[in-house]
Amino acid sequence: MAGSFHPGQRRRDGTRGRREVRPRRAERIIEVKHLQLELLRGAALLRGLALETKNAPEGLDELKTSFIGYHAEVKQLADGQRKMQADFKKMDDILAKLETAIARAPGGGGKSRSGAHTAPEIEAEHKAFGQFIKTGSDIEIKALSTDEGPAGGYITGTNMAQAINQKIFDQSPIRRLARVVTIDSGDVWEEPLDFSDLGAEWVGERESRPDTGDSDLGLLTIPLHEVYAKQTVTQKLMDLSFVNIGSWIEGKIADKFGRTEGLAYATGNGVKKPRGFMDYSAASVTTDDTTRPWGKLQYVPSGSAATIADAAGRADGIKSLYWALRAPYRANATWLMASATANGLDAIKDANGQYIWRNGMQAGSPPELLGRPVEFDENMPAQGAGLFPIAFGDIKKAYTVLDWSAIKSIRDPYSDKPNVVFYAYRRTGGDVSNFEAIKLLKCATS
Repeated sequence: MAGSFHPGQRRRDGTRGRREVRPRRAERIIEVKHLQLELLRGAALLRGLALETKNAPEGLDELKTSFIGYHAEVKQLADGQRKMQADFKKMDDILAKLETAIARAPGGGGKSRSGAHTAPEIEAEHKAFGQFIKTGSDIEIKALSTDEGPAGGYITGTNMAQAINQKIFDQSPIRRLARVVTIDSGDVWEEPLDFSDLGAEWVGERESRPDTGDSDLGLLTIPLHEVYAKQTVTQKLMDLSFVNIGSWIEGKIADKFGRTEGLAYATGNGVKKPRGFMDYSAASVTTDDTTRPWGKLQYVPSGSAATIADAAGRADGIKSLYWALRAPYRANATWLMASATANGLDAIKDANGQYIWRNGMQAGSPPELLGRPVEFDENMPAQGAGLFPIAFGDIKKAYTVLDWSAIKSIRDPYSDKPNVVFYAYRRTGGDVSNFEAIKLLKCATS
């Protein structure tokens, strides 16, 4: 019958039943019996020798001492046999419970019920049982129990989760979209910048060729900054927890580093942290790329004092932002905004009454605004008077992230006993590397 199980037959989880364990038990019993017989023969021999030497008092004490030693060994062996028989009884009880649990589990030949043992639970109990067989220790089995003592039994097997249900935090997409440079020495990245143009003039065959002007070179300098996290955990928690506490903490540190860095890439002021592109918003101007000095961002007004829509409730300002970004950057551009801003943008129409927002055409694809993908960064400000809730640009050209190696992690169980200290640090930097490749929308009329 589907789902049925016969003792000795291999189960679906790869384990076997009771008949496979019992031959091993029989072998151990036979081995013990042989040892008993040998000791008994030795004891009988000693008794015979004692009778033969009863008229030799000088050797009697030595024989008596030897006999007492053998008698103690036989008694110890008998006690061990009784303990082993008790252990075998425990094994039989455990196997019986496991077989009952398998029969009750879904697909195990019985009806599924609330609270019945599940496949991971059975696997955990098999693991504990295997440890019991290997070492004779019932620690693993007790750990599965809801009762600590032998009287309560070891087979209650509470279903303990093997992972921690963690809160999910919002991650910034900037690192994924930006250019990432990794260095393994030094603490500063320098890169020449060519942000000007050469002159060129038409000339006749015999005319002179005056100087047409030199190209100006600048220098992009991005320093590294250090971010760290330190978490203390008791050694007892490390030892007794069902989950891998060390891996869990290291995962949380990596997640927190990602969020801390993402915030800095967007809004950092450059003091002991990366400088974010939004830090340039306060000094941004409306002049375009042809006249705006390098080192300043351009913004486009939305057309109303406090919202992303213009005074008529349309998206004219957003369209102007789209066209303000020049074609070489527009081809690979991405919109950046918070979810709250997208919620308001979703209802805005153009002058023809058409929604400008388009949801992704396929599962997992990002939504689109005026044909370009939208990425959500909750570090962007919401719409409000004088704020810059939307950015649009080729982020890979606009922003550079500097990394030094990877996260360094130290697990220290010595300096703060009985605690284990998890210390991790990372060095990273970031700054705008092209001020023409990204534009901002400002909630303003001008």
